[in-house]
Amino acid sequence: MTTLVVCIDRAGDLVQGTAPPIVGRDAVESLVVDVGVEDPEDSQVNCLLEALRVSRDLDASGDETVVAVLAGTDDTISADRAIARQVEGLIEDYEPDSAVVVVDSAEDERLVPIVESRLTVDAVDRVVVRQARDIESTYYLLKQFLADEELRKTVLVPLGVALIAYPVLWSVTSPGVATGAIVAVVGLFLLYKGLGVDAYLAALPGQIQEALYSGQVALVTYVVAAGLSLVGVFAGAIGVSATGSESALILASRFAFDAIPWLTGAALAASTGRLLDELIRHEGVRSAYLNLPFGAVAVGLVIRGFSAYFLELADVFDPFRIRSIELGPLFFEGATLEPPGTRLALFILAGILVSLAGVRFAAYFSGTAVEHELARQREGGD
Repeated sequence: MTTLVVCIDRAGDLVQGTAPPIVGRDAVESLVVDVGVEDPEDSQVNCLLEALRVSRDLDASGDETVVAVLAGTDDTISADRAIARQVEGLIEDYEPDSAVVVVDSAEDERLVPIVESRLTVDAVDRVVVRQARDIESTYYLLKQFLADEELRKTVLVPLGVALIAYPVLWSVTSPGVATGAIVAVVGLFLLYKGLGVDAYLAALPGQIQEALYSGQVALVTYVVAAGLSLVGVFAGAIGVSATGSESALILASRFAFDAIPWLTGAALAASTGRLLDELIRHEGVRSAYLNLPFGAVAVGLVIRGFSAYFLELADVFDPFRIRSIELGPLFFEGATLEPPGTRLALFILAGILVSLAGVRFAAYFSGTAVEHELARQREGGD
């Protein structure tokens, strides 16, 4: 088996004064000495040495090799056609079965298809000088990046829009506003791509259409959940505006306290719709779906308890007072829950009780013991 080991020099710098191709180990070794003495820093010396090394290794493995240097005259189409003629001449003279191409730059690598169109290429050996490996690797990565149309649209287009918008905003407003606006938009775009919002939005019309055709209950409950969420945000915003405090923690606590009941209702509506769909489509339903409504209520109770606790500590709320109750001969005068942690403890206790009720409900309908259900949820959490 004869293998042609070729080193490509498109610009023709290696063989100035000599008619290419240069064939044979002795001729290539002589060329290495001449080029190395003339310019020791030339990376093409390493390319020639790599061709000799590949030829030596193939000879040691039992293959017959022919090492050659192909060279053009300049960086034009005529140089490419000259290299094509040299390949055809080597094939006619030595009748090789395959070839190994050795290159030291992306420019020379562009000529590999010329060899491939006339002879089977077993490997392409790219020589990278060790001192310049990071720079050369970066160049190849950039080359691959620019060749990917999807990456170009994802990165270069937003970057170009940002670079165009920045001076426009600078001229209309101020440098600070322009910088902040560009950074905010870039951040939103990164979140948009990183969280997969684009893929979700692309699939959303199909999911809505499928839900409409299949009559899913969850579609209606999701709309209800969206409406309740908007009401919750509006209620939280009203509570924040009426607080009159500048503390971020107090404002956040007041927003959570007023919005959580509505947001909990939204989560309850969405989870209930999903549960009903599972019951309609399947004979059985997983315990995780059965426990979703209870989990939503439990989390809502705990968050509301903590927000009320912070507001009570900040004297925004008065201590929680149980009103007096009269039931026939029984009369309860009422009581004030102090210290503030008492209200928090009651909310946490209520959340735990609701969560346990959810576990018991899921265990009852799935036909498993409560202990097994708790162990299953613990394994799922791990």
